[in-house]
Amino acid sequence: MGIDILGVDLDGTLVDTAPAIAEAANRTLAAHGLPPRAPGQIADLIGHGARHLMLQLLAREYHERPALADTVRHDAVLERFEHEWLALVGASAPAYPGVREALQRLRDAGVRLACVSNKERRHAWRVLAAAGLADAFDVVIGGDTLPHRKPHGSVLRHVVERLRGDARRAAHVGDSSIDVEAARNAGVAAWAVPYGYNGGRPVAQARPDRIFDSLSAVADHVLVLRARCVEPRGVACAAPRGAP
Repeated sequence: MGIDILGVDLDGTLVDTAPAIAEAANRTLAAHGLPPRAPGQIADLIGHGARHLMLQLLAREYHERPALADTVRHDAVLERFEHEWLALVGASAPAYPGVREALQRLRDAGVRLACVSNKERRHAWRVLAAAGLADAFDVVIGGDTLPHRKPHGSVLRHVVERLRGDARRAAHVGDSSIDVEAARNAGVAAWAVPYGYNGGRPVAQARPDRIFDSLSAVADHVLVLRARCVEPRGVACAAPRGAP
């Protein structure tokens, strides 16, 4: 029974959205007469939501060509990005290998699951639906769902409270320092996968409690903890199953 609740990040953890985000961003820039950015530069901005990403790209354009601030309106750019993103996400945002199966194994074992993203909630739902994961979660939290977003501790605390759990029996897994900090701020175990975006830096630099090579490995670990009745940080439960 070690883990009852697992929060899971979306972009770069469940679903490979970077190519679609980069394409939508560059289509948006082109529509406003702006040059494209390298996909890697755009991927490095993933983590704080679409609005933040596009505003950061615009800030770089304004810095390089200040006169653009008078002719390129950020609200028009954000509206165009949403149009481009919605046109692309259904065809080019696949779940990582083994994700669907891992989530199903966790659900079958009674683990309550929350998708916790900084992406606007409507976009998060669209990504989950396109990846075939819309029914995998008990709750979906977007960057605009609560007063704060990750890494604020209130986000994952809200998840634990909503799912009627205990932070000591909860964990959050993501691909970035944002996720590690969010988990720590909420008092839940901080887990990570190494294949996401994290601004181009190894997630190990954020010093998560554990790093797993896949969500399947996360599921394996959680199921072992539950079978052994071990808390997520390795502390034995008060009343292990099978104890005399």
